[in-house]
This record gives sequence, C-alpha cells and structure tokens, in this order.
Amino acid sequence: MNGKTVLGIELGSTRIKAVLIGEDYATLASGGFAWENRLEDGVWTYHLDDAWSGLRAAVKELAGDYRSRYGKPLTEVGAIGISAMMHGYLAFDKDGKQLANFRTWRNTTTDQAAKLLTEKFQFNIPQRWSIAHLYQAILNKEAHVKDISYLTTLAGYVHWKLTGEKVIGVGEASGMFPIDSKTNNYNAEMVGQFDSLIGGIGWKLRDILPKVLNAGTLAGVLTAEGAALLDPTGMLKAGIPLCPPEGDAGTGMVATNSVAVRTGNVSAGTSVFAMVVLEKELSQVYPEIDMVTTPAGKPVAMAHCNSCTSDLDAWVKLFGEVTETFGAKVDKGKLYDTLYEAALSGDADCGGLLSYNYYAGEPVTGLEQGRPLFVRTPDSRLSLANFMRSLLFSAMATLKLGMDILTEKEHVRLDKLLGHGGLFKTKGVGQRLMAAALQTPVAVMETAGEGGAWGIALLAAYMQQKNAGESLETFLAQKVFVKNAGKLVEPDTKDVDGFTTFIQQYTKGLAIEKAAVEYFN
Repeated sequence: MNGKTVLGIELGSTRIKAVLIGEDYATLASGGFAWENRLEDGVWTYHLDDAWSGLRAAVKELAGDYRSRYGKPLTEVGAIGISAMMHGYLAFDKDGKQLANFRTWRNTTTDQAAKLLTEKFQFNIPQRWSIAHLYQAILNKEAHVKDISYLTTLAGYVHWKLTGEKVIGVGEASGMFPIDSKTNNYNAEMVGQFDSLIGGIGWKLRDILPKVLNAGTLAGVLTAEGAALLDPTGMLKAGIPLCPPEGDAGTGMVATNSVAVRTGNVSAGTSVFAMVVLEKELSQVYPEIDMVTTPAGKPVAMAHCNSCTSDLDAWVKLFGEVTETFGAKVDKGKLYDTLYEAALSGDADCGGLLSYNYYAGEPVTGLEQGRPLFVRTPDSRLSLANFMRSLLFSAMATLKLGMDILTEKEHVRLDKLLGHGGLFKTKGVGQRLMAAALQTPVAVMETAGEGGAWGIALLAAYMQQKNAGESLETFLAQKVFVKNAGKLVEPDTKDVDGFTTFIQQYTKGLAIEKAAVEYFN
C-alpha cells in the first residue's frame, strides 16, 4: 500500500497539515503543527525556520499516526504535493539568501503599488499579490530590490528547496501576477508594461518569477537534500515525484470539486474567500474582485477577505478559560460545537448585536487596518445565542459585500457553493448560516475539515494517475467525487431575512469600525 499512497502538505495560516491518501483517495493518516504569524515592524510575517520545523513535525506525526493505525511503519510514498497560503513576498538573491522578511497575504501596506498597477494594467491587482509587494518595495526604494534573483510564494519556496525546481502551479501563479488563460502563462503584455514601468533595475520580471506549470505536470522529484529537510529520519527517499505547488485557493477548489465552469466554493478559515469559475470574463475591473485561475488555468473570480475566524477563535478561547475557572475542562471540539450550535437558537437578526471581526485591514470595505469590535444598543437582546450568531454573521459579512458585486452587477448565477475550512467543521451551523448570507445553497463534504492538504494530495494523485487527455475536471468528477457530492443545505427564509437586517446595520456601522482604527491604537 505504501507505494500507492500520496502525501499532501499545506502550510496554512494557523496550522501546517500533512495528509496521506490511498488508492480510493480517502485519508489514511494525518499530522499537523500549529503556528502563528507574527507582527514585526508593522509587517505580518512567518519565520522560515518555523516553517521547516513545522513541516518536520507534521510529517513525523503523520508517520506515527500511520503506524498506530496499520501496525507498520510508513516506508514509501508514491507522490508529494506542496501547498501554502497564496500571495505574499519571498525574495532571494543569486546565492539563495533571503533578502527581506516574508510578507504574507495579510499585509495591507501596498495600497499605492496596487492602485498604480491596476490603473496601468487595467486589471485588478490586490494588495496581497506578489507583484504589488514587489512594486511597493521598488517605490519605497528598498535596497534589496536590485539583488533579487528569485521571487516566489511560500509554496513555491518549499517546493524549490525540496526539488531544486523554481516552478509554480498556474493557480498559485495567478496570485503573483496576472495570467493569460489562453496561454496559461504570465500575461506577456503586462510583463512588458511592468518592465517598462520600472526601467533599468538589473533584472527583467520574467527572469525572477517561477516557471508556470499546469495541473498534471511533473514538477520535479524529491532530492536527497530535500528529503533531509522534510524528514530527518530517512523515511522519505529521494526520487519521489512532486506535482506543481499550489496555493490554498487552488487546493480549495480541488478539495470541493469546484474546478468546472458554473461551480464555486467558499473557504472559511483565518481568511475567507469565495471563488466562482467563470463562463466569460467580467464586464469591467472591480477592485473588490480578484481574477485568478483554477489549477488547470480556467478563469476564476475571487471575493477575498482578510479576516474570518480569528475573532471567533479568540472568543471561544475566552469561554474556555471561563469554564476552566470553575474547574470544568471542556474538550476543545465540544466547546466549539456547543457554542456554534447555540447560534442557531438566537434571534434571526442577532437581536441587535453587531460585531466586526477585523484583525487586519479589509480592502473590500476600504479599511487599511482592523480592530475587532463588538457593539450593541442598550435595548439589544444580549444572550449567548445572539452573541455567537453575531460573531458568525460577522465572519461572513464582508464576503457577502464582495459577492454582491458578482451576483448583482455581473449577474453571475450558481447552482450551489461547496464549503470547506474550519468554519464548517461543526455540522450544519456554518453551512446553514453561510447559505443564508450568500442566498445560495451550500454543500459541505465529509472532507471539509481536510481542506488544502487533501486538495494538493489529489493534485499529486492526478499527476500520477491521469489517463492520456483526461482533464482535471473529469478526474475529480468521475474518480474522486463520484460517491461524495456533499450534503446540500438550502437558504432558510427566516435566516435570510435576519442576515439581511444584520448586513444593513453592519454596512452603516462601518463608520464605527473606521473610528476605532483612527482613535484606538
């Protein structure tokens, strides 16, 4: 069985996760490692040493899980896939030395560059994209820029160190620089425009970006050095093939079978984003909507928000501390389930409670910084159920504002959305409320909690097992998801009406959030 397994690893916002899947694409074993971003000198970042220690810990835990389940060691893996948070900025010189701290997707410090590039390209360039970070560094006259030899993402970096290959999947590449879906490569006209814009800086853009690869392409093999980085015990041997590295958006599409046109998915974890595979291009440029691609290169509209569950997690942790104060130790999973389920018995409109979950800035609502905030009127109905409902609605509110652009201005219609990520782990709660918020049926599969690690494992399996000419869409629909379409929940009229009232007040109350940013430091 070992040689027919596939290992998927994803470096998420709060957890590095590894999953091993078998011939039926079900998870055989898993491992993980918790980590957190740091705010250093005003920049959200992670240390790369922490990434490697976390990767080793996750793989070690997976190997232990495999042994405990099957009574034998894991000695061989058929293929590997690497995924991570999309976007960001990782720059290296010709000797492979890191030139600046890793700037993650969470930073909103590139507003000037993003606006100038959007105007130049007539294509929306979000602040978190790698090209926005690069151009902002140029505008800031940062000394390291002239020495850049390679610019990549976290997934691209890990893949490079494991294989020696400076490559990236097309979906991940679409979060670095605009992609031409006709060629499945960087938009050549815009590359030329950028080079002309920056003038003589010592390098050309295409020379420092990773090579773009489509799903299903062999993207290198694990080297001896890479194997030692990932697994010092020697369990993983050199020569294992790797698929193109992908970002969490692409792996989320795969994990929910949302890579064909007229499909979509919503990923709700530390950040939240909804992705819709388009039949045609949008009629105009929208600053709130990103244009990316599937791992197979199809155009995708993405509504992305920086904050989702962080404030929820903070409040759940606080409630856990309260129970411990009374000498009651509650299992973390039960604590989440109980509090989430309480929200279903609250008033449909949250009883007049208002919450903002902004840990960082939100371009969709024009905020450069965030302040988690809870507001209520003296006559509001404060209860645990209403409080938890307001926190869950808050986690979905900004996404709703972004999605309205697609549904109301571009008349995009979806039969359903597939949900995945931590918000959907408690059965029936996040799914039901998200369906109400977006007024769209939402399906959640049993694999929802696996997320991107499982998605990148499927991409590695596709690379290994696809038939000649078999598309990614066909592979997923006919082999992986043929018996797992997910449980579908339709929007409940009462919930829809309640969320409509909530979002109206939420939109008006953005002035409160902006005042908190201005006056509370």
